[in-house]
Amino acid sequence: MKTGIIIVAAGSGERLGYGIPKAEVPLAGEPILAYALRGVIASGVADKICVAVPRSDKLLRELCQDSSITRPIDADVECPPIVAVDGGSTRSDSVRQGLSALGDDIDVVLVHDAARALAPPEVFQRVAHALAEGAQAVIPVRTMVDTVKVVEHAPADQVSIAQEVVTQTPDRTRLRIVQTPQGFTVEALARAHALAELFDDEQSAAVTDDAMLIEALGIPVYAVPGSDLSLKITTPTDLVLAEALLNAYGS
Repeated sequence: MKTGIIIVAAGSGERLGYGIPKAEVPLAGEPILAYALRGVIASGVADKICVAVPRSDKLLRELCQDSSITRPIDADVECPPIVAVDGGSTRSDSVRQGLSALGDDIDVVLVHDAARALAPPEVFQRVAHALAEGAQAVIPVRTMVDTVKVVEHAPADQVSIAQEVVTQTPDRTRLRIVQTPQGFTVEALARAHALAELFDDEQSAAVTDDAMLIEALGIPVYAVPGSDLSLKITTPTDLVLAEALLNAYGS
């Protein structure tokens, strides 16, 4: 079974406030993408890696071919071929670009967000193992520790009290926080994205991960343990937390 990994690294990173693509933002002195690539390579599960970068971006393309970044730490792990492609205007567009670039000899695909740059190699291995055991779709998850509420806009005559009102408290023991990499058979992921191309703008905006598209096809999505290290770097606070984790646990 040949495994391709798509790293989605085409985000603008506006909320980080650096004025450069998110994957270029420095994390402890190196671009965020450098850490994401190292984690993928160290997992040893990839036969080919495709990185979706912002259109016309040169720095990230060069980084993908920088041996000082991509050289495996473990001598028993080989660096698979890495190709960079232009990402699209949406995350789904970038995934489709990456899927096309992986070629016809790939059987399963792991889709990973560069923003989850510290995802440990063992998470990739758990996802790949579930696919090898017969899953068509698998995602890494963490348990929910906070109480979660469902809210709606408060009635017009009550907005002076608060803008929202609680309508429900879900059972958090059944809730999970979803991470990446998310793994799929090529056939399932291609079908899911063919469906997504028919969505209007509102439907497309509602899609936040590839597993949602798979669920729409009625395909079971299995869950394996994720990691507390796999935080998504979106805000300046996330960047501070990521650097603290690097200091505590190493790169």
